[in-house]
Amino acid sequence: MRKWCSCGSEMKIRLSTVIYSGRVEIDNVPIYSCPACNRNEVFPEVKPDLTGLIVKLGEKPPRQSFSFSEWSEWADLLLQAGMGGKEPDAREVERLVEERVNALLDLHLLAQSLGDVGWQEELRSRLSQITRRTPNT
Repeated sequence: MRKWCSCGSEMKIRLSTVIYSGRVEIDNVPIYSCPACNRNEVFPEVKPDLTGLIVKLGEKPPRQSFSFSEWSEWADLLLQAGMGGKEPDAREVERLVEERVNALLDLHLLAQSLGDVGWQEELRSRLSQITRRTPNT
């Protein structure tokens, strides 16, 4: 799961810690990183989720630390695919995405049968996170 940097080098995806407002540590944020020029870019599929989280935290959040994988389906899937610190394998990510979509659809059916509208909405939101766009590999 790589892309080209504006300097012409190949960027690799990795999970990184983002510090917001000097007070909040957000671990496991997927970013593209260039080994040549040290440029970093947030993985496009998680930008809306990261922005939403930052808005929710507000301008003066209390000191805290948490894993972005609890907030973002993509971050969670990439964390699972990249266990042991290696770069996530594209085929493994595709397999995990398919499994997760199926699991979320099954849970949505259960939530629907129980009439739990709030849970259904949460599951639709999670599905939309991982179906926004398949990453280029």
